[in-house]
Amino acid sequence: MIDRMELLAVIALGFLLDQVLGDPHWLYHPVRLIGAYISFLEKGIRKIFGGGERALLAGGVVLVLFVTGTTAVISGGILYACGRISPGLKFLVSVILCYQLFAVRSLKVESMKVYRELKKDDLPAARYAVSMIVGRDTERLDMTGVTKAAVETVAENTSDGVAAPLFYMALGGPVLGWVYKAVNTMDSMVGYKNDKYLYLGRAAAKLDDVLNFIPARLCAWVMIFASYLPSKDHEFDGPHAKVIFLRDRFNHASPNSAQTESVCAGSLRIRLAGDAWYFGKLVKKKYIGDDLRPVEIEDIPRANKLLYRTSWILMGLCAAVETVLNLL
Repeated sequence: MIDRMELLAVIALGFLLDQVLGDPHWLYHPVRLIGAYISFLEKGIRKIFGGGERALLAGGVVLVLFVTGTTAVISGGILYACGRISPGLKFLVSVILCYQLFAVRSLKVESMKVYRELKKDDLPAARYAVSMIVGRDTERLDMTGVTKAAVETVAENTSDGVAAPLFYMALGGPVLGWVYKAVNTMDSMVGYKNDKYLYLGRAAAKLDDVLNFIPARLCAWVMIFASYLPSKDHEFDGPHAKVIFLRDRFNHASPNSAQTESVCAGSLRIRLAGDAWYFGKLVKKKYIGDDLRPVEIEDIPRANKLLYRTSWILMGLCAAVETVLNLL
């Protein structure tokens, strides 16, 4: 039986560590190991299964099973071994595992690098900075395009990097949280609808859609609530955030990505998304939001303020739910 108060303490301490430390470059992140494992398996699967459509679809399922299974066994095994040594050691390692699942501070740090280069009018440097946090081609982006890309990734990853990990940690502790992170990492690496990954990455992409279905929608409604809270110079527009969410939340190829992007666009009263280049090809995409005012570089720190508001409210909700469950 899960000790709900202990689980809450583990998650809360991990959340606070992320707020303070973020993702320092000197600390090796387990996601890099997962990424290397995915690349290793991809090469082997392509050799074994060949290049046919059905073969690659089957290979994609194998990839998902191996990556999620290995992640669960290793993370669960580490915690089991630590528990055999000392309950205190298990608690400490659980906190570290939870901490590395959150991406609040790192999202802000990386997006603000883009902001600082834009403030210096250094477009090439801004393009490079934003290329570190987005999957699209950035060499054609102008100042507005770079700003939009940064705002969009902060908005989308409020769900992927905060709400979803928190949701799965609350359900099944650090192990389930890391299984989610493994799926999300697979989607970011092989979940593209291009010639190379259309079939091999389909299983990972579909599973990522399923796992993010509830967290993305929960996060969107929490972000709407956050937009209603008082803000300096009325930076956020709660009513408009709700309107744009209800209208544009499906204006994306992914069933989940536009959930929080639409809220952010409405809250800031700007228009996001639209056509973008991926791997040298122009991809037609619907707009999200209304062009009520021009996008400006100050929208990047505003998006980060919305990220932090939403993250703290989500953590508060998690604490409330775990406390209630503990009393039942």
